[in-house]
Amino acid sequence: MGRASLADNEGLLLPGTNSIHMLFMRFPIDCVFVGAARADGSRQVVGTRERLAPWRGVVWWVRGAKAAVELPAGAIERSGIGVGDTVWLS
Repeated sequence: MGRASLADNEGLLLPGTNSIHMLFMRFPIDCVFVGAARADGSRQVVGTRERLAPWRGVVWWVRGAKAAVELPAGAIERSGIGVGDTVWLS
């Protein structure tokens, strides 16, 4: 919130959440919901939402999500990330 955009190589990790809202956002985003971190630091993708519009979207609850990663709009399509994939966050 309060930013004009996210750079193509940026993301925002929101630990401990299984839902997000778009209130006060100024630009669209993609969101990847991930499960708990495994021993090797990897996480399973449990949900994705693409091109969430500012001020309009609410994702109420994603089953199994332990964190959300907000990304620039279009990042999910460009990366090919999908439910069931394994990701490492750094």
